[in-house]
Amino acid sequence: MTYLEELRGIIRRLHGAEATHVKSVAVKETFKGQTVWEGIVEVFDLVGHPTAHRVYAWANETDDPSQKRQHVTVLHLHPIKSAQDAVRAAIVREFRSLEPAE
Repeated sequence: MTYLEELRGIIRRLHGAEATHVKSVAVKETFKGQTVWEGIVEVFDLVGHPTAHRVYAWANETDDPSQKRQHVTVLHLHPIKSAQDAVRAAIVREFRSLEPAE
């Protein structure tokens, strides 16, 4: 199974839609002069999704031997309009998940 096939399967499972690969976009996200994420975001068009026509997807390598990759998908829905926006949203989501609950 290729990387793109793997991502298509994740998209199908998470979003219930078929995905057609459109392009690969290099993204580098920095914060206060430091690189916080750098990689390739795969852009897919969606067929059969009720609200989004596009999704951004990628996988991050992990140190967990039981789960070597963490897959990330972000739907192209307001305010997400680009691969860069998708990465920013995923970073914010990850940091919020690390905050202690009040």
